[in-house]
Amino acid sequence: MKVTQEKLPDSQIGLEIEIPAETGKKAYETEVKTLARTANIPGFRKGKVPRPILLQRLGNRYIKGVTLEKLVQTNVEKALKQESIESIGQPVLRTGLEELVDKFKPGEALTFSVAVDVPPTIELGDYQSLSVKAEETVYDPQQLEDWLKERQEQLATLVPVEDRGAEMGDVAIVDYKGVSTSEGSEEGEAIEGVEGTDLEVDLAPGKFIEGMVEGIVGMKPEETKELPLTFPDDYPREDLAGKPVTFTITVKELKAKELPELDDDFADEVSDEYETIAELRESLEKQFKESAENETKQSVHNAILSELSEISTADLPDTLVQDEVTKVLTQTAMQLEQMGIDLAQYFTQENLPKIRENSRPEAVEKLKKALILQEIAKAESITLEEAEIEERSNEIKKQLEGQEVDPDKLRTVVEEELITEKTLDWLQEKSTVELVPKGSLEEENKAESETEETASEQTIDVEVEEQE
Repeated sequence: MKVTQEKLPDSQIGLEIEIPAETGKKAYETEVKTLARTANIPGFRKGKVPRPILLQRLGNRYIKGVTLEKLVQTNVEKALKQESIESIGQPVLRTGLEELVDKFKPGEALTFSVAVDVPPTIELGDYQSLSVKAEETVYDPQQLEDWLKERQEQLATLVPVEDRGAEMGDVAIVDYKGVSTSEGSEEGEAIEGVEGTDLEVDLAPGKFIEGMVEGIVGMKPEETKELPLTFPDDYPREDLAGKPVTFTITVKELKAKELPELDDDFADEVSDEYETIAELRESLEKQFKESAENETKQSVHNAILSELSEISTADLPDTLVQDEVTKVLTQTAMQLEQMGIDLAQYFTQENLPKIRENSRPEAVEKLKKALILQEIAKAESITLEEAEIEERSNEIKKQLEGQEVDPDKLRTVVEEELITEKTLDWLQEKSTVELVPKGSLEEENKAESETEETASEQTIDVEVEEQE
């Protein structure tokens, strides 16, 4: 069999395969004999259909088509084996089947073309001398105090208040009704769905729409007040977003929070692990510090990955890209499901192709970075110990206790995670890392984008002036 190879973009190889005349003729005759034995032709018993009648009833074009389907598949497999090509996914016929049927003449050589995806080609940049900037997350002792305060609030005793107005930190029980004040609306028209009774309002900044809590502060039980406010632009109801409204609010009850003392009893109440407030504080401080360190480490790793992606190239086969798109959408589906969104309405047959196409850039970038890390791990002989895999697997099994876990899939996931972590840790040791304050890189990138946008606009203006 004669096979000619051609390098194609996106990690594909084109194969031009020539089927010898005798092979094509033999395959055609075999198919005719098979159909003669199995075809149901009215007026003839199975296996007794004369060849001319078979060709007339089924049509020579149909028989050639059936023959070609088998011929192409068989000879592509032989060609891949002959040329020692490791293919990924299914080969794609580059010569149209209709064209092949027209060209196919039993007893004459036939040439056709296919494209096959092959393992991606990764060209690494100088990964041993990276220089990156990453944001540093610094432990803030206020995090610990905020955590304790939040738990105090949760365990607070509500005490009725009658001799003063509402204050920040109180809980007010209110009746409310929203009335539209938009242009075109009837004066005093109630807004459907924007009313309620016995609503418990935690008087804290940022609760409800801007100005409502502040308007309730100072009100006493049984007092009614009108508050002219505006729904925020990002309000969930699009028909109300950014629209003015007047709320009529009646405070029915007012309660002050009596917070528990931060003592050993409090520690015992919020956790079964600690008997004293000192132990609880020590543990929380350790957790928050570790969290800050992990966040900083993740920032460094993300910076390294971004730099690697910039200096390296990857020729990615569509088969792997589509698999990665499916993974991205699976993660998206899990997140949407947790939010209570009906997946059947989101992933419809009509919009699924568009959703997949929109997810492609993210999938390509994730796949590229993963393959770069795999290539570096291979080049630097970064491997895993069985004890590491077993320890991480047991941790995950403990988290998923009571759920059915596929041990083979679990091992694959664990190995991928561990080799990624190990390779990134190795790269971090080799890299020059500049830690900057949290949030500063985002501001820097924003400023650079604005500068580039301004420069682009100026270039367009100059080009327009020159044309004029």
